[in-house]
Amino acid sequence: MKGLKPLLSVRTLQKRPDFTLDVAFESDSALTALFGPSGSGKSTILNMIAGILRPDSGRIVVAGNVLTDTDARIFIPPHKRRVGFVFQDAQLFPHLTVQQNIKFGQWFNRSEKHTLPLDAIVDVLGIGALLKRRPATLSGGERHRVALARALMSSPRILLMDEPLAALDDARRSEIMGLIERIRDEFAVPIVYVTHRVDEVRRLASRVIRINAGHVVAVGDAADVLGP
Repeated sequence: MKGLKPLLSVRTLQKRPDFTLDVAFESDSALTALFGPSGSGKSTILNMIAGILRPDSGRIVVAGNVLTDTDARIFIPPHKRRVGFVFQDAQLFPHLTVQQNIKFGQWFNRSEKHTLPLDAIVDVLGIGALLKRRPATLSGGERHRVALARALMSSPRILLMDEPLAALDDARRSEIMGLIERIRDEFAVPIVYVTHRVDEVRRLASRVIRINAGHVVAVGDAADVLGP
């Protein structure tokens, strides 16, 4: 509707000697895919939303909260952004149990009154039997389930996923895609999902931002951007 602010608004410019990222896009989608070839700037955009990188200039707004605005000299530090991040390699703490890894996410939401319940997260992701184990004993798919749970325990305004299925075989990829769909639909946490895989975009995304060489080259639903 006219006048409503988008869930996610990104306008950012970063110049480096060998690469310039200059993008602007908005989305109200439950899952927005940043799609394009390796080296096109997709992960850099995620890092800017998370506050890991600062743009040379730009403005990033999530759910009405201004996270970065270079003109207004606003830059919210990463730990205060309420942004969940799931990386390609899960990045679990090897010395902690699964339950301790998951609960680590709560460190980032200690001041939040509205948090997702641990029991519900464990149930949806099917990891109840893993809680006392350590990451070294887990399969690739199990590690990704735990990484998803830890990100959700941070009570994120938005969940960022940087090619989370790239290291998995086809069977595990399909399994984790099903879990991502459940997170998207049951927890109502908006997701920004980086991938270069067409099948992942078609299955998961309701809005696609196609990135190439640091620029947005197409925006729309999967059928519009990828073709039939």
